[in-house]
This record gives sequence, C-alpha cells and structure tokens, in this order.
Amino acid sequence: MSAHCQVTGRVPGFGKSVSHSHVRTNRRWDPNIQRKTYFVPSERRRITLTVSAKGIKTIDRDGIDAVVARLRARGEKL
Repeated sequence: MSAHCQVTGRVPGFGKSVSHSHVRTNRRWDPNIQRKTYFVPSERRRITLTVSAKGIKTIDRDGIDAVVARLRARGEKL
C-alpha cells in the first residue's frame, strides 16, 4: 500500500536522520495511512479509501458525499 492519502494528498516527507556523531542517513516520515470503507448513501454502495488520519477527520467534518464528489471532480477512480 502506497503512503498516499486520497483525500488530502499527503505523501511521505524525506530528510536526514542525524546521529550523536553527526552521521547523516536517509529517512522518511510516513503519514498515518489507513484503509477505510465508507457507505455512500447517494450511490447505495460501499467504497474503500486509502486515507490519512487528517483525511478521516475531513470526511467526518464535510461528509462522505461531499468528499466523494471532490474526488470524482479531481478525476480519481473510486
């Protein structure tokens, strides 16, 4: 599963981890990605989304119908 949120578009951040001896190694900060299944009443079916924790809060705030409409307008396949 890729670390990409379908709702907010969050992707991993990249940088360096610096040790006590100041040796720098590559690392990445992954977003908190979850697979969630939602029932969409307007379509009378369930859809599975890959969303971050912030994306789940966005769905709770705006409603699944509004979020699905935005995803479809963006051209995302559901």
